[in-house]
Amino acid sequence: MNPTPTSSDVLFDTVLVANRGEIARRVIRTLRALGIRSVAVYSDADATSPHVREADLAVRIGPAPAADSYLDIDAVIAAARATGAQAIHPGYGFLSESVGLAEACEESGVVFIGPSVDALQIMGDKARARDHVLRYGVPVVPGFDAKGLSDTEIAEEAETVGYPLLVKPSAGGGGKGHGGRRRRGG
Repeated sequence: MNPTPTSSDVLFDTVLVANRGEIARRVIRTLRALGIRSVAVYSDADATSPHVREADLAVRIGPAPAADSYLDIDAVIAAARATGAQAIHPGYGFLSESVGLAEACEESGVVFIGPSVDALQIMGDKARARDHVLRYGVPVVPGFDAKGLSDTEIAEEAETVGYPLLVKPSAGGGGKGHGGRRRRGG
């Protein structure tokens, strides 16, 4: 087996890496090894970062706050369009689990290198994800969905499951409050 890809093995000419730091650097190195042109995106805070220097192209997508740059889906899509990127690789964190980015990629004809929109929608809600995998016989940690339960009912369910009890928000968490946003207008 030949470990070096041939031109018939390569699916894309150009891939935008929608991340920064070591995550982006690793993706960029892999793209280079595959003979694929890389596009880095950066905020003002990262203009001189290694991932920007190491990529074949780099596009500024906003000011320093991640909410105004790396999590701005419209800016990421605009950068992909401007550079001719056929795909976006989100790395991990930031937009890697963003239904919004996956949908925006579909709408724009850009390939999202990651899970499908359906998979992201299912797995983005812990209660829904749990129900989904249970239907396929996947073993899960004992637990329950407290949605719609009274305090008394929650206490009863907790006794049934047993202590200690870990309480998790069903639709995210992580301290960020959102997984990317679309801007409208200018």
